[in-house]
Amino acid sequence: MDEDRYDSRPRQPRPGPGGTYVLCAGGTGGHMVPAHCLALELMARGHNVHLVTDERGLRFPGLFPGVTITKVDAASTGRSGWRALPQVALAILRGRSTARALFKSLKPRAVIGFGGYPALPGLLAGLSLYLPCLIHEQNAVLGRTNRYLAPRVRAIATSFPRVRRMEGSWQRRAHFIGNPVRPEVLAARDVPFNENAARLKLLVTGGSQGAAILNRVVPAAVALLPAAVRANLDVTHQGRDEDRDAMLAAYRAAGIEPTIAAYFPDLPAEMAASHIVIARSGASTVAELAVMGRPSILIPLPIATDDHQADNAAALVAAGGAQMIRQPDFTPEHLAEVLTPWLTDRQGLGLAATAARAAGHPEAAVRLANLVIATGLIA
Repeated sequence: MDEDRYDSRPRQPRPGPGGTYVLCAGGTGGHMVPAHCLALELMARGHNVHLVTDERGLRFPGLFPGVTITKVDAASTGRSGWRALPQVALAILRGRSTARALFKSLKPRAVIGFGGYPALPGLLAGLSLYLPCLIHEQNAVLGRTNRYLAPRVRAIATSFPRVRRMEGSWQRRAHFIGNPVRPEVLAARDVPFNENAARLKLLVTGGSQGAAILNRVVPAAVALLPAAVRANLDVTHQGRDEDRDAMLAAYRAAGIEPTIAAYFPDLPAEMAASHIVIARSGASTVAELAVMGRPSILIPLPIATDDHQADNAAALVAAGGAQMIRQPDFTPEHLAEVLTPWLTDRQGLGLAATAARAAGHPEAAVRLANLVIATGLIA
C-alpha cells in the first residue's frame, strides 16, 4: 500500500476556477464527515465541488457549505434480504440515471465515493462514463460497497495502514491516506494534554447507536472507583434524555455531580478538555481521538457490519493510545478495573495520550485531495 507517493504538505488556497469534482456520500456521519473535509480542501484550492447523496445525506446540518447538492435514489436490502432486491435494483438504476445526466453536464475531473450504499449510484454512473473514479474507506475493514467497487476504480484511499478484506490484487491501487477530520477537531488538537491537572475529566459519548449500555454501565463503574479517585474526577456524559434521571441518580450516589446532555454543540472541545474518553469505535471517533491525542476506552458496536468497529479500536490499542472492551465483557466491575490504573497513574495516562496522538493523521484531508487531483489528471 502506497504511503508516501502523495505529498501531505498543506496547499495555499488559490483564486480562480479550477476543475469540478463530484463526491458521493450519504447515510451516516461516518461517510459524510470525510467527504465534507475533502470538499473544504478542494474548494480552498479553487476547485468546484458537487455532492451526490441520498435522502439521509441531506439531514446533516453544518456540512458542505457552498457545495451544490443533488439527491439521487439509493437503497439497500438491509434487513429485508433478497425479497427487497427488485426494489433496490430499481432504486439504484434510477439513481445511476440521474447521476449520469448530471455528470454529462458537469464533466467532472473525478468522482469520489465514500462507501455505503448511497455512494453506489454515483460511482456506477461515473464508471459507465469512463470518468476517473476512486473510493475512500474510513474503517479498518473494507465495506461492502467499496468491496464491490474496488476492482473497478483507479485508486483506493484507506484510513488505516492495514485494511481487512482488501484483496491482494487491489493493493497496487491502495494508498494509505488517513481519515479526514473536521477543522474543529484540528483546532482542538492545539489544546495541550495535562495529565498533572488537579482534576481529571472523563468524557462518555455513545454516538447515535447503542448508547444505552454506556448509560447503564459507566455510572455504576464510577461508583466502584476508589474514593480518592472519585474525589478528583469530573464526568461529562453524552446520553439519551430518557436515561438522564437514572444516570444522574447513579452518579450522585457515587459523589459525582456530572454534566449530562443528549447533545453537545462542540463535542471536539469537550473531547479536547478530557483526559479519558469512553466511546464506541466508529471511524470518525477513532480518527478524532488520535488526532487530538486523547486516551480512550473503546466499546465496539457489536452489530457493526463485519465487526469493523473492533478492527478500528484494535488499531488504536496496538498504538498504545486506547483500551478495548468487547460489549459482552462491558460490566461495571471490568470497566472500573480498566479505568483505575489510568486514573491513578498520571505518567501512564500521559504516555497513552502521546501514543494516541502519534497515531493521528491531521493531514489526511490534504493527502486525500492530492490523491483525488492526481487521479483526475490521469486521462
